[in-house]
Amino acid sequence: MNISGKVWKYGANVDTDVIIPARYLNVSDPHELAAHCMEDIDSTFVSQVQPGDIIVATTNFGCGSSREHAPLAIKASGVGCVIAKSFARIFYRNAMNIGLPILESDEAAESCVKGDRLEVDLSSGEIRNLSNGQIYHAKPYPEFMLGLISAGGLIEQVRQKIAQGTARKGEA
Repeated sequence: MNISGKVWKYGANVDTDVIIPARYLNVSDPHELAAHCMEDIDSTFVSQVQPGDIIVATTNFGCGSSREHAPLAIKASGVGCVIAKSFARIFYRNAMNIGLPILESDEAAESCVKGDRLEVDLSSGEIRNLSNGQIYHAKPYPEFMLGLISAGGLIEQVRQKIAQGTARKGEA
């Protein structure tokens, strides 16, 4: 599974209140959330982000409250994946639950700059910077996680398995 797009670069401790401000927490529509994604840290993000673009940050991305709105807003805005040195644990779990790929790569987090073009191979963990020719590495996703991402998240994967008659009792 490959993702390619332009880099949106951020620093450390980008919290969930910055990703989607608390004043929009009464909104549940992903498209409405996307319309306000990153607006308090980057007023150009919403109007310029393109499908497949990639957020790159340094440490502790997604810290703060445990709201699922944050990765949902990112995914609904069209972002193909998020790459950082580290993620807050609950953000990591919420991202996986909705099928938003996230990768940890110190190399990419340090070297990428806003506007770089990246190509990410989730199955190998290879991140190619098409702007400068560098190659970075992240831990590749195992097949079952690629399936979850392809399905659009945990709930969608279970729905598909039920529809296909392949879900097993007790499986999530």
